[in-house]
Order: sequence, then C-alpha cells, then structure tokens
Amino acid sequence: MDILTKLSRRTPDDPSSINDGSTQKWDVPLVAAMFALLALGVVMVYSASAVIASQRMTGHQALLTGQVENILVGTLALLVAVQIDYRWYRRLVYPILGVTVLFLVLVTVPGLGVMQHGAKRWLDLQLFGFQPAEVAKLTAVIFLAYSISKKGKRMGSFTIGFIPHLLIIGGMVGLLMMQPDFGTSVMLVALMMILLFVSGAKLSYLFLVSAAGSVVAYFAISGSEYRMQRILAFLDPWSHRQDIGYQISESLIAIGSAGLSGVGLGEGAGKLGYVPELWNDFIGTIIAEELGIAGVVVVVALFGVLLWRGYRIAFRADDSFGMYLAFGITSLFALQAMSNLFVVTGMLPTKGLTLPFVSFGGTSILVGMFAVGILVNISRNEPDWWELRREKREAEKKRRRWQKKKKKILRRRDDLQPPD
Repeated sequence: MDILTKLSRRTPDDPSSINDGSTQKWDVPLVAAMFALLALGVVMVYSASAVIASQRMTGHQALLTGQVENILVGTLALLVAVQIDYRWYRRLVYPILGVTVLFLVLVTVPGLGVMQHGAKRWLDLQLFGFQPAEVAKLTAVIFLAYSISKKGKRMGSFTIGFIPHLLIIGGMVGLLMMQPDFGTSVMLVALMMILLFVSGAKLSYLFLVSAAGSVVAYFAISGSEYRMQRILAFLDPWSHRQDIGYQISESLIAIGSAGLSGVGLGEGAGKLGYVPELWNDFIGTIIAEELGIAGVVVVVALFGVLLWRGYRIAFRADDSFGMYLAFGITSLFALQAMSNLFVVTGMLPTKGLTLPFVSFGGTSILVGMFAVGILVNISRNEPDWWELRREKREAEKKRRRWQKKKKKILRRRDDLQPPD
C-alpha cells in the first residue's frame, strides 16, 4: 500500500468510506486563504509598481488595474473548475497533455514566442498572451495523478512505474529548457519525484533518478553562462553587488532594514528602482521590507492554511486519482511558495518563479485559481455520475439479456410439452 493511502482514511476495500457528507459544500478556509493572498498581492503589487509604472507605463495604476483584471478572470476560472467533475481530467488526460505540449512547441516558433529577459516564455496569440510553462505545471500534475492511480501496485516496477513518467515529464522538461526555463523544469522534476515517492515507488529507483538528474543539472548549469552567474551571485552576492548579484544583494538590504513591523506600507525604498521586478518574482522582498517579519509570518500562515486544506482534501478524496491530483496541486503550491521565499532571502539561487496568488501575472493567477477550483470540486465528494450512468447502462443490458434468455427458456419449455 502506498504512503498516501496509509495516511488517508480510505480503505482499499471501501474507497467510499471516507465520504463525510460534505457534498455540495465549498472548502471555506481554502478559498478564504486564497482570496486573502490575492488581496495582499493586489496591495503589494500596487505598492511595488506605482513609482515605476508612473514613469514608464500608462500611469501609476497600470499594474494594479492589470492585477485586478487577472483576478476577475481567475475568479471565473475558479467557478468553472468547481463545476467540472475532476474525473473528466482523467478521461481527457491525453488531449490535455497534447495541447500543452503543442503550446510549449509553439512558444519557440518565431513570431509566436515573445522574447523577454533573454528567454522565450510567452506565447502571443494576438487577442491575448500567456505563459505555457504555468499550464505545464498543472498538466504534469494531472498526468502523474492519472498514471499513478491507474498503475496502482505496479508502481514498484521500474519499467511500469518509472519509465513512462520519465519519458513524459522528461519530454516536457526538454521543451521548457529550449525557452529556456530552468526553474519550471526543476519544479516539474521535483513534483514527479514527490508523487512517485508517495505512490510507493522504490527508493533505490528514486536515488538513481536523483543522481542522474543531478548530473544533468550540473552540465545544464556549467554549460550556461547566465546560470553560472546566478550560482555565483547566490554563493557570494556581496562580491558581485554591482553586477550579477545586484538584485539579490539589494533584496537582502531591503529585508534587513525592515525589522519586526517593517518601514510601513508604501514607505519601502526598494521600489524606487533598487530591486528590479519587485512586483513579480521578488514581491516577497517588499512584503518583508514594508510589513516586516510580521507580514512574512502572515503570508506563511496563509499558505499554511492553503496547504493544510489541500492535503486534507487529498487524504479525504473518494478515489486514488482525486487523492493524487489534490496532493500534487497542493505540493505544487508548496514548492513554488517555498522556492520564491527562499530566493528572495538568498537561500536559493534566482529561479524566476512567482509567489502564488501574490505576484503579478495573468497566467499564474488564472492557473492557480483554476487549480484551487479543482481542489474544491474534489472536496465536495460528489458521485461519479459518468460511472453511475455506465453502471446503469450495464445493468440494463444485463436485464435485457436475461429477459431474452428467459423468453428463450420459456419457448423451449413450451415446445417440449406433449400436446393435449
């Protein structure tokens, strides 16, 4: 039995035993924590961007307006996801995977892929643009949840439990590295390893893949000048403060000046141009600078609630696919939030990953809120109407077959009876 099944209230013989009557209800703490993070993000995005936006954009409210619009679209995505039975993702996993791979390929096509900061990570579809890498994270979780739940006890096999996942996730990572997007690539590999671990895969296989991945990561870093610069900035930002270590060193200075309560909302100096992209990957910096340690604790607490409810939903899911899907989505939030906060505090090299629900970004907000909608749908423990209809059709077919057989038996009996 895998680790998640042992920790959950599900029993192998009675998967519905954990349904606690929560059908048709929303997980209020989960949604409340998400909207609290979104509200905090709106405030901090405006505080971080107002000065730069007034100088370089259409006005000081440019990014504020954009973030509010992102949240409104994300709210629609949330409501849609809540209404879609999560089991449909299992049935449509390969079309979803195919479309995602297509987007990852298109982003490398000249004229479609948008170059920013030396990387092609945005897809320009004229009417709107989005970042396929954000979609790839959720797609990877859906595929892994489907594949692991389908294989069950066979996850202990290397050829069945490891090879298919390595090929699919490895292919997605290869496309991401063409952009290049090293941070998301690491995220997908980490998600795969976590889900394989909790599914009962052998530790020896995990160590083998980890060792191979470390070798690949070494050559990927050593073979790229800008990645080596990020490592040097991580190891000694102060020696490179005027060049490659500028962003992280200024972030550490801003955080160090905050204290317990911070310098005050709107009073931070980092947004005056000292910390680039403060409203995006380094939004944790301005939260720490203006709201202090107390503000960071609030952010961590809100993510704590989000993760608590997400893992709770996973342990209470009615089926193994829902369990792995909820666990994977929640782990995605955990990994990305942890990575972002570790980067702004100098505990990890710069990766270019946003802080979920807080950083500015349309695709990340949209995908994140849609993922929360999936969690809410799983938590409602609704019956699988598709499966019930299938069982009803099968029962009706059996009944008809029995009726035909019964009529045939009765006719044969009448034929065998002697005439009067």
